[in-house]
Amino acid sequence: MRRADRLFQIVQYLRGRRLTTARQLAEWLEVSERTIYRDVADLIASGTPIEGEAGVGYRLAADYDLPPLMFSYDEIEALVAGIRMTQAWGSPALKKAAEMAQAKIASALPKDKRIVLERTPLFAPDYFIDKLVGERLDVIREAIRTHEILTLDYADMRGIPSHRDIRPLACAFWGGTWSVAAWCELRVGFRAFRLDRIRALTRSGRRFADEPGKTWADYQRLMEAEINSGEAHRSDAAPGKAA
Repeated sequence: MRRADRLFQIVQYLRGRRLTTARQLAEWLEVSERTIYRDVADLIASGTPIEGEAGVGYRLAADYDLPPLMFSYDEIEALVAGIRMTQAWGSPALKKAAEMAQAKIASALPKDKRIVLERTPLFAPDYFIDKLVGERLDVIREAIRTHEILTLDYADMRGIPSHRDIRPLACAFWGGTWSVAAWCELRVGFRAFRLDRIRALTRSGRRFADEPGKTWADYQRLMEAEINSGEAHRSDAAPGKAA
C-alpha cells in the first residue's frame, strides 16, 4: 500500500470510531506501530484534527469531514452481499432500510460501478425463511432502543415451555438464526433466546433502567472472561446460554 493510501485509510478508520489505538491501526493496515505513530504525527502536522496520544488512542474531531468517497469493486460487492443478506434474514424494517441504502449508494456511483452494483452475483435466498422471525426482530430492536421489558412464551431446545420477562440487550445473527441476549427476570441472570423458539412475544409497556451487573457491557465482560478461562463451551457456565 502506498503511504498516501495508508494515510487516507488511517483517517477513514478514525472517522468511524470514537477511539482507536495505534495497535489496532497497525493490525488493520499491516504495518508496525512505529509507522502508525509517524503517520499520525504527519497527519497532525498537515492540519488533520486528530486528538489523543500514543499509548492511549486517537480520535478525529467530530466536525472534521472529507469529500465523498468512491467505492472499489470489492467494496461494492461487500455492500451488495450485506444488503442482500439483510433483505433475506433481517426484519421488515431492516429490509426496507437496506433497499433505501442501496438506492442511495447507486445514485452516487458512476455508471460502470452502478452496473457492478446491479449485477453482483452474490445472493441470499429467502424463500425458506420464517417471516415471523423478522417481525419479532423489529419488536425486539425497538424494545432495545426504548429499554422496554418484553414478555415471552418460550420453548427451549427440548420443547419445554416457559414464561419469561426479559430485558433485551442486543441481537445476534448466527448464520441461520437470530437470538436476543437479555437479562432474564425469571432466572435472574443473562440468557440468549432464539427468535425461532419464541411462541409469543408481548410488549409490556414497562421500562427498565440500566443497572450495574445487568447491562450489555456486563454481558460482554462475562462472556470474554469465560472464553478466556475456557469455560464458554459449557452450557451451564456461559452467561449467554440458550434459555
